[in-house]
Amino acid sequence: MAQTVETIAKALAARAEGDLSLPIDAAAEPAAAGPRDLALAMAPKYVESISQGHAQAALLHEGADWKALGLKAAIFVERPRLAMAGLSRAFDPGPDIAPGIHPSAVVDPSAEIGANAAIGPFVYIGKGAKIGPNARIASHVSIMEGARIGSDALIMNGVRIGARVVIGDRFIANPGASVGGDGFSFVTPEKSGIEEIRETLGHREAIREQHWTRIHSLGTVEIGDDVELGANATIDRGTVRATRVGSGTKIDNLVMIGHNVQVGEDCLFCSQVGVAGSTRIGNRVTLAGQVGVNDNIFIGDDVIAGGATKIFTNAPAGSVLLGYPAIKMENHVTAWKNIRRLTRLFAQVAELRETVAKLTEKGGKS
Repeated sequence: MAQTVETIAKALAARAEGDLSLPIDAAAEPAAAGPRDLALAMAPKYVESISQGHAQAALLHEGADWKALGLKAAIFVERPRLAMAGLSRAFDPGPDIAPGIHPSAVVDPSAEIGANAAIGPFVYIGKGAKIGPNARIASHVSIMEGARIGSDALIMNGVRIGARVVIGDRFIANPGASVGGDGFSFVTPEKSGIEEIRETLGHREAIREQHWTRIHSLGTVEIGDDVELGANATIDRGTVRATRVGSGTKIDNLVMIGHNVQVGEDCLFCSQVGVAGSTRIGNRVTLAGQVGVNDNIFIGDDVIAGGATKIFTNAPAGSVLLGYPAIKMENHVTAWKNIRRLTRLFAQVAELRETVAKLTEKGGKS
C-alpha cells in the first residue's frame, strides 16, 4: 500500500522535513533502498550506507543532516526500535484471509461468530464456541467446544485452541501454536523413583518396576488481552484450576507453559523457554532463550533471566539472574572470570611450590 513521507510521519508521531508528498512503497536497508523506498538509517553507523542506494527519503536519528546526504525528505525519530514498531505496522498487510466464512470451514450451528469475521478454509469451530468481532482465522485452525475468543483476534494456520479455553481481545497466535492441551501429569501406585530423589537429592534405596497412571486435566486456560504466541508455542490446561497468562504477555516460538502455571502481565518469554507445572510468575518478567523454570516455585515481578539460565528456587522481585543454577548475574560473571584465571593460578602455585621446595632443600643442606 503506497504511502507518503507525510502519512508515515503522522503514523509515527514524528517530525519530518523536505518534500512530504514523496510516495513511499516500502521500507528498506539504506544500501538496498530504491527511489520509492524509505531508507532505515536511524543510527549514525547506518547513515553512510545511504549513498550506496537510491533512496530519496530516509528515517534518521535526530540531528542528522538529510540535505548533505542528498535526500529529498527525512523523518526524524528519537527511539529507533519504537519507530520500527510503528513503521512495520504501517507496511504490514497481514495475512490474506477473505472476509466471511470459507465454504470448506466447519462451524457448529451453536457457535457464535462476531461481525466482520474472516474464517479461512478447513477451519473447525466447535459447539458453543464464541468468536469476537473482526476475527481473522487462517486455514486449518481448530477451535474446540466452549472456547471463547475476544475481538480482533489474528489466528494463523494450524493453531489449536482447546475446549473451554478463554482468550481476551487482540490475541495473536502464530502457526502451530497450541492452547489447552492436557498437562503432563502422571502418578505411580507406589512412591516413584522421582519422588524418592526429590526427598533425598540423589540416594535411592532400591530400583523397582513402576507404571505410570495418567492424571486427566479438568481445568482450562485463561489468557488476557493483547497476548501473542509464537509458532509452535504450547500452553497446557490446568489439572483442576486454570492455567493463566496475563494481559500484554508475549511468548516466542517453541515456548512451553506447563499445567497450572500462573503468568503475570507484560512478561516476555523468548524461544525455548520451559516453565514447569504450578509455578507462579509475576508481572514484567523477562526470560531469555532456553531459560528453564522448576515446578512449584515463585518468580517475583520484574525478574530478568539471561539466556539458558535454570531457575530451581524462588526468585525475589527485581532479581537479575544467569547461570545453571541461577545466581545473580554479577556473581555469575565474576565466577567465570575467576574460572578463566585458574590456569594461570595453577601455574603460579606450581611455581611457588617449586620455589618452596628448592628453599627447603637448600635449608636442609646448610
